[in-house]
Amino acid sequence: MSEPITLYKLMVLYMLKKVKFPLSNGQMSEFFLDKEYTNYFTFQRVLNELLEANLIKVETIRNTSRYEMTKEGEEAFYFFGNKLSEAIVADLDEFIKENKFKLRNETGIVADYYKSTNHDYIVHCEVREGKSKLLELNVAVPGEEQAAQMCNNWSNNSQVIYAYIMKTLM
Repeated sequence: MSEPITLYKLMVLYMLKKVKFPLSNGQMSEFFLDKEYTNYFTFQRVLNELLEANLIKVETIRNTSRYEMTKEGEEAFYFFGNKLSEAIVADLDEFIKENKFKLRNETGIVADYYKSTNHDYIVHCEVREGKSKLLELNVAVPGEEQAAQMCNNWSNNSQVIYAYIMKTLM
């Protein structure tokens, strides 16, 4: 059982190395489950073991966990990445090629909210490209329901808002 787990770990590291931006749990598990490499529970075990070994790190925003490779992960992949077969690499490359734009957009649009010291809510929205923040916006709203709604709407409207701000300021 340990050999397939090691293979799955290398596959996760390959994905993160290849895209060069964070991927969510759902994005990576989509590949593993759709291609029937493993089941959901084994995939979660793989992520947890990678986290424990400090080969990847996680950032959780609202209900989404975004994973990135650490320097230790890069080193481990450098030494052991050649263990991936050409067929597996081809599957991974095909998935990334077909989904790269969608994957980048899903993880590049970030929205969260928190309660401020004034007892209102601060909605924090970002547009990211890789590790760079293209736009960061904080808006105070009086209620949690409004804050949640703004976060939900951000993913659908962030590109229009970004374009408007850029056009207006330029």
